[in-house]
Amino acid sequence: MADAQPLNRPGRPGESPGTDAKRRHDPQIRGFASDNYAGAHPEILAALALANGGHQSAYGADDYTEHLQTVVRSHFGPRAEAFPVFNGTGANVVALQAVTDRWGAVICADTAHIHVDECGAPERVGGLKLLTVPTPDGKLTPELIDREAFGWDDEHRAMPQVVSFAQNTELGTLYTVEEIRALCDHAHERGMLVHLDGARIANAAAALDVPMRAFTNAAGVDILSFGGTKNGMLFGEAVVVLNPDAVRHMKHLRKLSMQLASKMRFISVQLEALLSGDLWLRNARHSNAMAQRLAAGVREVSGVDIRYPVQANAVFARLPHEVSERLQKRYRFYFWDEAVGEVRWMCAFDTTEQDVDGFLAALREEMGR
Repeated sequence: MADAQPLNRPGRPGESPGTDAKRRHDPQIRGFASDNYAGAHPEILAALALANGGHQSAYGADDYTEHLQTVVRSHFGPRAEAFPVFNGTGANVVALQAVTDRWGAVICADTAHIHVDECGAPERVGGLKLLTVPTPDGKLTPELIDREAFGWDDEHRAMPQVVSFAQNTELGTLYTVEEIRALCDHAHERGMLVHLDGARIANAAAALDVPMRAFTNAAGVDILSFGGTKNGMLFGEAVVVLNPDAVRHMKHLRKLSMQLASKMRFISVQLEALLSGDLWLRNARHSNAMAQRLAAGVREVSGVDIRYPVQANAVFARLPHEVSERLQKRYRFYFWDEAVGEVRWMCAFDTTEQDVDGFLAALREEMGR
């Protein structure tokens, strides 16, 4: 009798999967809810396949993570060091812990992602106090920072130690290089460090037409949460330490925060594929261009009001609530402030002109009903 075959045998490169997996979604469905809805760029998938096969050391001691450091330094300077993590919230929490004491606080805009969209993770996981300030457009200024930058010797108050801002902001707006340099100088003069939430940093660089270093290490940012998932990666982000003199125990904090990937090569190779050439820039330029096309069409629709400057890959608009509800049945998107009928439309690296034009036709149709 022939030997029984094992139910699950090790796969080999090139073999078909021994499963009943099948496509369970319609790839023709498009939406404008989030750049997270997009799949992975084909060049990212090819890089993952390249890193597969054979054995590599775990927990970052692999060839891909080692080479990633060279790639990251080409963008962010010779002192930069990248620490791949699973997701953006993890990147923010680890980065902020690395530049604060247990009694430390973080100054941020009241619309900041770390404040409104991370389920309290900075507070609950990082043990941080967020000191928020209202802004008209999602952007901090030195004057706004000073609303909370005080009381360093007051033991009754959490100590302001870090200024955190996003580029681009949660409202899709951009800081200029000069504005970021002014923020960093102001924070440093007051003994504080600076964290940049760069979930969409590539979109910002593409829109400003400057290298990422221009508004990060060259402008005085100390630590960066680098985003890749929203720009074509399958999963993964990175904490990039720009000022190693200001950061403590990154490796321990990453592990403590449950962000240490055992098979880290599969995050690192995606970051390498994104950053070693111009894929990061191509993807960002395209999604930005689709947002501009969308905004131009929306401006021609009577009764729809664009709320903020369209500077990256987001369009915020206000329109009748019932129109949005009907439109959501045809294209996925989110209400931003349902009370006033404000919605957010996001474009991704794979958004096409046909997607935008189809959405605009549906918008005009629903507004005319």
